[in-house]
Amino acid sequence: MRRVNLVVAAVLAATTIITPVSNAVPAAITETVYVESTTDSDADGVLDRIAADVMRPDTAERVPIVMEASPYYGLGAELASSTVPRGFKRWYDEYFVPRGYAVVEMEMQGTSRSTGCPTTGGPEDTASVRAVVDWLNGRAEAFYADGRPAVASWSTGNVGMLGVSYNGTLPNAAAAAGIPGVKTIVPIAAISSWYEYSRDQGIAYRGTHANNYPTYLANYVVSAAQKTKCQAVRDRLAREDGDETFDYTSFWKTRDYRQTAQNVSASVFVVHGQGDWNVKPSQFGRWWKELADRGVARKIWLHRGGHLDPISFRQAEWQRVMGLWMDHWLKGVDNGIMREPMADVQKPDGSWEQHAAWPQPGTQDTTLYFGPASGGVAGSLTATPGTGGTQRLGDNANLSESAMMANPEVSDSRRLVYVTAPLKQDARLSGEVRLTARVASNRPSTPLTALLVDYGPSTQAVLTDRSPIQLSTETCTRSDLRDRTGCARPPDVSVQAVTATLLTRGAIDAKNRSSLEASTPLPTTTTADVSWRMHARDALIPAGHRIGVVIVTNHGQYVATDTGANGISLNVSLGVSNVVLPIVGGAVNT
Repeated sequence: MRRVNLVVAAVLAATTIITPVSNAVPAAITETVYVESTTDSDADGVLDRIAADVMRPDTAERVPIVMEASPYYGLGAELASSTVPRGFKRWYDEYFVPRGYAVVEMEMQGTSRSTGCPTTGGPEDTASVRAVVDWLNGRAEAFYADGRPAVASWSTGNVGMLGVSYNGTLPNAAAAAGIPGVKTIVPIAAISSWYEYSRDQGIAYRGTHANNYPTYLANYVVSAAQKTKCQAVRDRLAREDGDETFDYTSFWKTRDYRQTAQNVSASVFVVHGQGDWNVKPSQFGRWWKELADRGVARKIWLHRGGHLDPISFRQAEWQRVMGLWMDHWLKGVDNGIMREPMADVQKPDGSWEQHAAWPQPGTQDTTLYFGPASGGVAGSLTATPGTGGTQRLGDNANLSESAMMANPEVSDSRRLVYVTAPLKQDARLSGEVRLTARVASNRPSTPLTALLVDYGPSTQAVLTDRSPIQLSTETCTRSDLRDRTGCARPPDVSVQAVTATLLTRGAIDAKNRSSLEASTPLPTTTTADVSWRMHARDALIPAGHRIGVVIVTNHGQYVATDTGANGISLNVSLGVSNVVLPIVGGAVNT
């Protein structure tokens, strides 16, 4: 499809451009509109105007809409002196417009040509999406650049939203807000809780996530035209983000779409990488559980990679499924897509398997207890609690994660390790892991990280990630798909031999053991139970391997509010401390 961008400036009159699409559909109409929001996020006394590019078939029939909302369209060196976004460079227009859909690319408030201010997951983000969906349903006004009204008389009002990373997060926000007209969403590598993007149970992820992250991201995506005007908004984000405690405050609650999952009426197709440590696996796992608890129509793909788009590694199947999915939910076609298995899970070798549900049917919680050294390992993991005792845990002295997992037979106070006997048969992990440690610590704020490890000889495939901006702005033309370039460029894969494979991890500051919303100092004169969750995982642990849990204090990927946390010393009680594994069939046979 030949792309035509409508260059908009105040001195230009709005224009509707008709351009050939394919042999099947003679032409497409491309236009840019500005939708009036109900929000004045930059407090200038004028309601935000949300820019949207539209490409639709040149037909008298009303058509449904496939929509991507993004804060990223205005970014990129080639746009440094232009207000024109990178519109229609994904594969959506070439695929969907000839099939009788409009494709809408809308620019989140305060980005590219839209007015207003970004607020990093705040209600203003959702309001910008609502404005465009409302316009497509005749509930909001829009205008061309010359001020003429723009009416979506061509729209059925049925909207399917999809996208990757932030572009997939905005669909989650729209569904959780229950915006009428949003019939389905496809969140890929998407956030469902902004708190859990920068925090993990009272502790922050290191790097740009640790301090003023919402301000950092808002400053990154804001347009040059709005940057100065939005300074006060960024200052407010910095004041309200709770970096002093890393608690789950009202600021983060308004950015947690799972809190309003009861509003979801749209169907949901989740795609996530089990190795995605950018938008981490809890983002899909806990969102998926909320959807399941409410009986939301849904499907899921879990792949072996990190922050990736399935168009780059499963192109033909992804387009087939998306065509059927949108036809079913936006056009009402009974094409069998909902009778296909609910879950596709990629195996470590790259092949795929299908399941009727996720977590897999028959999954049950299995509790394993921490025990003393036994069977040649420094700590044991057994189905029945042992006799008790304690083991001392101190600072990890900047151990790498691979060093934390290595040599489970060696006692080391910088990390504690608990390992099962060799498995007599395969064990299938499917869901979220939980851990409880009874500790006596010398610090009222004590960071703890747990790793779940598969101990046994194996090969591990490491796939290259892509950044959110790469995923959102890589070209995705017909030639990219054909030649496996741009968006369709497969991730690089390196395979290495390993004796320990990280399955998942999770961290907490023990001050938040009772509540994420308020800190409670850990007593230093008695024991306390600290429970925390690890990130969701689906994995097969082969017979002959061992399941292990590693616990450390100052893991290098996290930072606690007590930055002077060196000198930590605590005892972990055996026999009562435990890990709860979601195991298909409900038993670990050793």
